[in-house]
Amino acid sequence: MVVVKASMPAPFPNPASEGSPKFAHPSEEEFARILDFYGLRWDYEPISFPLEWNDDGPVEMMSPDFYLPDLELYLELTTMKQSLVTQKNRKIRKMRETYPDVNVKLLYRKDFHRLLAKYGFGPLSGPDVPRISKVLFTERQIGQKVEELGKALSADYAGSQPVLVGVQRGMVCFMADLMRHISLPIRMDFMSISHYAGEDGPGIRITKSLDIEIEGADIILVEDIVDTGMTLNWLTGYLHSLSPSSVEVCALLDKRVRRIADVEIKYVGLEAPDEFLVGYGLDYMETYRNLPFIATLRPEENS
Repeated sequence: MVVVKASMPAPFPNPASEGSPKFAHPSEEEFARILDFYGLRWDYEPISFPLEWNDDGPVEMMSPDFYLPDLELYLELTTMKQSLVTQKNRKIRKMRETYPDVNVKLLYRKDFHRLLAKYGFGPLSGPDVPRISKVLFTERQIGQKVEELGKALSADYAGSQPVLVGVQRGMVCFMADLMRHISLPIRMDFMSISHYAGEDGPGIRITKSLDIEIEGADIILVEDIVDTGMTLNWLTGYLHSLSPSSVEVCALLDKRVRRIADVEIKYVGLEAPDEFLVGYGLDYMETYRNLPFIATLRPEENS
């Protein structure tokens, strides 16, 4: 929120920002595409800030190129032309002095991805994420959902000491973040399974079983993504065979459109489309797990 002295004009909406934006420079349009790629909301020149004024009104103003509401950040883009850099730096300093509660930055084109990476949107290692088609869920969106799930589990299991069970490896990011939002004493363990083709058809075998005893315990099976539900149905059946007090499923992503088995998922974070997803633990040929967001791959990479 902007705090303005009584004697100074308040910032006001820029009518020109309404409707489809008409970018003043190709670099602005390029930056808007990058923001869209990372799923980050933006407004183009939404606010004008008076910097100097007299009795008749403002005589100098600044309308930062972009406002990113998710980051509460105003951005002014610039090129390497020194005369423009000097002028914009002067206005940025004046804006910070006049509106100290406003977060505003001057940004060079080469710094686009570096700045976004600082806030968790995309890696620092390069300007492009190869083969990524679209960021579906940002790091902020994921974090909010994981926090909500952690609070729900904390409320529902109050007075209990549930056991989180993860099936390696896609759930590693989700489970690590989820447990930090559960305000209860918990235990955790991991399983590994593999699929095989047997004489009687495809099957599932356990390659790493649980190390702790779960008889009489409340089990929370933590899943990164559920699609057909076939594997999940087998897993919940196996866990029930170990005589726990209860078994519930907590899934970050639910690809309901691909459901075959009728399985109950009590705790769901986000609904996922029928596309190949990577990031936040999800992989494509053991890559992309470390992306902080969840994205789709380009169609040619999935064929």
